[in-house]
Amino acid sequence: MGDTTYNAYITAQKQFDSVADLIDLEQPIRELLRQPSREYHFTIPVKMDDGTTKVFNGYRIQHNDARGPAKGGIRFHPQETVDTIRALSLWMTWKCAVVDIPLGGGKGGIICDPHNLSKNEQERLCRGYIRQLAKNIGPTVDVPAPDVMTNGQHMLWMMDEYETICGSHAPGTITGKPVGMGGSLGRTEATGYGVIYNLREALKELNIDITKTTASLQGFGNVAEYAAKLYTKLGGKIVAISCWDNHDKKAYTFRNTSGLDIDKMVSIKDSFGTIDKVKAQDMGCELLDGDEWISQDVDIILPCALENQLTPATFAKISDQVKVICEGANGPTTPDCDELIKAKNIYLIPDFLCNAGGVTCSYFEQVQCNMNYFWSKEEVLEKLDYKMTSAFHAVHNLAKEKGLYMRDAAYVIAINRVAEAVKLRGWV
Repeated sequence: MGDTTYNAYITAQKQFDSVADLIDLEQPIRELLRQPSREYHFTIPVKMDDGTTKVFNGYRIQHNDARGPAKGGIRFHPQETVDTIRALSLWMTWKCAVVDIPLGGGKGGIICDPHNLSKNEQERLCRGYIRQLAKNIGPTVDVPAPDVMTNGQHMLWMMDEYETICGSHAPGTITGKPVGMGGSLGRTEATGYGVIYNLREALKELNIDITKTTASLQGFGNVAEYAAKLYTKLGGKIVAISCWDNHDKKAYTFRNTSGLDIDKMVSIKDSFGTIDKVKAQDMGCELLDGDEWISQDVDIILPCALENQLTPATFAKISDQVKVICEGANGPTTPDCDELIKAKNIYLIPDFLCNAGGVTCSYFEQVQCNMNYFWSKEEVLEKLDYKMTSAFHAVHNLAKEKGLYMRDAAYVIAINRVAEAVKLRGWV
């Protein structure tokens, strides 16, 4: 997952330790919060279409549930590691806390490549995952959702298997489901829109007109697509997009210095975010190396793919023109790169604030499922905008007041909220 010289779990713990020192957090709370509360490791035997049986490794990790049920995605990836999932479970706790929703942090994953699995094999894999976990998830325990290379159909199969085992309807068990089957309107757009709600507010604080800005984007999955759509709708111009090409097993950067037509780019990508190279070049795009997205002369860079993408080595390529980094992905920046960002005085919107729109809308979906009453898309997005904007200004104001780096300010708010819940419960 990303640069293999970095371990996401160690990164997450370093970030936590740094802020724990800053706020002088008590030692027992440090020990409790710097590691997951529970981990489930298991195997999933799946009958393949050719009659053979393949065994997959699956994981579900619950970091902390002091503020509410664990919440977090399930990802499918051939290079998935348990340490990545541990890190993501920590970040999910802080993400829920910083936007102040009553949920804790969890994360799950299966080591697999869904590109190489038929639809029926994917369904059997999803159902097998839930059979291993049914006793340890649920609407008041742990609520999974989609993540890298999983989607609403996967979630629906999982929900159906859980309901079959439990013998009752429980749509609030899993979020990110299709609309009409317990899914929330606005959920598809939520993470990407949340990124841009944060960016919009940051540019206001920096006295920068969004219509005069340019941006470069890494990734073109769900998050990046809707971030790109809203950013360009607000008047910004995207000049480069980097995405993975599954056929060539490498990334490419698609560039048009006059600005990319996002709707046209969406029309030539597949469900995994791979852009058709031939059609893109026919539309006037230059085809560059996958790493070139980071070296473009733009005002804003948006890493919206995987972790460990901004390292000292890649940061050296960043243009002096860059003013803002929006972390649409989880953990895209390594701790040693944070120091370089500070030194260059680039305004950073940290991942667990920037991309919290997804879990916020998942929370809205859970609420709607439990009420059995669903809101309009406009109402969902209005509530999402309010939540994201409020969270951004709380972090920005603390950073300004205390002279803190934005990531540290977000951590101070999140860790203090979780620590207070832990103390009030009498856990330490």
